[in-house]
Amino acid sequence: MATHLLKEKPYRWTFIIGFIVFANLHGVILDHWLNMDTMISVTDSLIHNVFLFVAVAAITQMQAYYRPVKAKYVYVAVLTFVVSAIWTLLVIFSLKAIFHEHTDYIQWLSDTVPVRFALGWTMISGAGFISFFMYEMEEQREALARKEAAEKLAKEAELYKLRQQLQPHFLFNSLNSINALVTLRPEEARQMIQKLSDFLRGTLKKEDHLWIPLKEELQYLQLYLDIEKVRFRHRLSTTVSQTEATDKMQIPPMLLQPVVENAIKFGLYDTTEAISIDIRAWQEDGLLIVSVSNPFDPRLQQQPYQGTGFGLNSIRRRLYLLFARQDLLETHIREHIFTTVIKVPQLHDKDNIDR
Repeated sequence: MATHLLKEKPYRWTFIIGFIVFANLHGVILDHWLNMDTMISVTDSLIHNVFLFVAVAAITQMQAYYRPVKAKYVYVAVLTFVVSAIWTLLVIFSLKAIFHEHTDYIQWLSDTVPVRFALGWTMISGAGFISFFMYEMEEQREALARKEAAEKLAKEAELYKLRQQLQPHFLFNSLNSINALVTLRPEEARQMIQKLSDFLRGTLKKEDHLWIPLKEELQYLQLYLDIEKVRFRHRLSTTVSQTEATDKMQIPPMLLQPVVENAIKFGLYDTTEAISIDIRAWQEDGLLIVSVSNPFDPRLQQQPYQGTGFGLNSIRRRLYLLFARQDLLETHIREHIFTTVIKVPQLHDKDNIDR
């Protein structure tokens, strides 16, 4: 329901001030220009304007509770016409009842009925249409606010769902690896359980954060890499490098893990050789750019560059939900090196991003 105009202080004072000004102007015209008796002119002015104030207040309140969807302008025109007619009848009846002994005034009052009705209808219809449009604009603002709130909730729910879908995939792989290590290498299995516990604890701490510094994200990513290095031992090595300017730049949490997981999958799963994954971060044109590169064998792997797995698709979707851009994730292949590049606009460059 739209805000009632007469309940809001700015509108209430506008009505009151307008009533006082118009009542005084009405009385001055009758008293000085038409040489009418002061008592009659004051009474005439008060009767006219009190009823006029009531009519305008009634119009605004009625429209606060009901405005048709169809033929709305016709409705306002008919409503204001009817109210104006009732206002005119009440004014004339009241003034005749009060000044029934003043025959000259009664005759003059009867002669001016059309003028009074025209002036009253002009003011009442003007107030009616103004209040109508104000209520309509208020409802549109409220509807837009509800829509934005619903879209924000839906976006946050989808982002949360995407983040949660990543964990079971990684957790199942880790538990399978722990199961394989329990008998053959129990000490490494114990280490992996401890690292997995630290990793999941860090995940829980980041659930309520939409943005974290890159430094924290890389620390979190290192926990994941420590787990994977227990699984693959000497076969997996990583290098992480960043410029000093990127240390405090912001990034959505758990954005890099799926990329590195994708690199491990395409780099290690189909080979028995050792590989090195290179992770680099730098700043360019106000963007935080992170690249993840891994070697692959095109004879064993089919179209890795298309990024058809859930990991890369989830990142692309998250970046689109946050920035409404489709160009923030790229994949390149050069000399058997597969590279994923992520571009993250910073908060000061994106005023419409909700923290």
